[in-house]
Amino acid sequence: MNALAESEIEQTPTKQQVKKWRRYLANERAEAAVYRELAKKRDGEEREILLAIADAESRHERYWQDKLGEHVGMPQSPDLNTRFMAFLASKFGSVFTLALMQSAEQRSPYLDDEDASDQIAADEAMHAEVVRALAQKGREKMSGNFRAAVFGANDGLVSNLALVIGVMGSGVSSNYILLTGISGLLAGALSMAAGEYVSVKSQNELLDASTPDPGTRQMVNKLDVNENELALVYRARGMSQEEAERRAADHFAALEQGTRIDELEHESFKGAGGAWTAAISSFCFFAVGAFIPIIPFIFGAGPAVGAVVALVLVSIALLITGSITGILSGKPPLTRALRQLAIGLGAAGITYVLGAFFGQIVG
Repeated sequence: MNALAESEIEQTPTKQQVKKWRRYLANERAEAAVYRELAKKRDGEEREILLAIADAESRHERYWQDKLGEHVGMPQSPDLNTRFMAFLASKFGSVFTLALMQSAEQRSPYLDDEDASDQIAADEAMHAEVVRALAQKGREKMSGNFRAAVFGANDGLVSNLALVIGVMGSGVSSNYILLTGISGLLAGALSMAAGEYVSVKSQNELLDASTPDPGTRQMVNKLDVNENELALVYRARGMSQEEAERRAADHFAALEQGTRIDELEHESFKGAGGAWTAAISSFCFFAVGAFIPIIPFIFGAGPAVGAVVALVLVSIALLITGSITGILSGKPPLTRALRQLAIGLGAAGITYVLGAFFGQIVG
């Protein structure tokens, strides 16, 4: 009897364990709901994969229910992060939710918790990889313009804030600060636009140079079959001599039968888009970011007040862009937001010190 009583005491969970297990239970239940909500907005294989993960989360839910037993209590709310992901899944169901779920699965507490079974910990690790793959598909489908908007605006924020704060450090008036900020906006935006135009134009020209000439196909029927220059084309594309000669022979045989084969056009190269579109987009994105630091000076704020307001506005914007880049890269958004903020404010602090230093020399 004493041994039985001791065994029952050992199996009774502590208050800390009950609290932790209830939190796990609530999170697993909510995560299963998130995956089912995401599945509603997908079809085909992606939908089946998301539903399978939801079923696995439900198995984990039952595991913690069994662990709790009579201590299961009333249903609790999941943590704030899981509730936020549930909100995104219900309202948007976008790649952002999958990226956040990837980050959450990677930070699973089960790996270091002795109360969690090895199977559950392994499941969570596999879920992270599954969600990573699904999120990657979404990232690839995401328009490049969206990424350009985030990074272009961030460049404008940091560079023009540093310029405005640096000039302010030299002791000039608000009018000079505003003029400098507008000049920085225009110069930076035009530089970004010109650079993007040249980059995209050059890339498209490079791809055009690598694209097979469609007029060449019309000359194939005039080739000497015995010399077979067509085989050299295939060999230059990486085929072995035997495979190239066989492919060329098939092509000539098809020509004799009057069948059209577009072998020479089988390689297609996707251009980088319109150079003018890229240039205009870069100009606008950079200009939007660069405009924020000069807002207080447009409304006539003094150097000190304007600098404080500009720092607050830019800090908020940097936190937003940092969070977005973190989500897109599958990393914790808060960490990336704080890093972005530190970089922006650090650049502003350095230029302020340099501006004050050179202001003293010139003055």
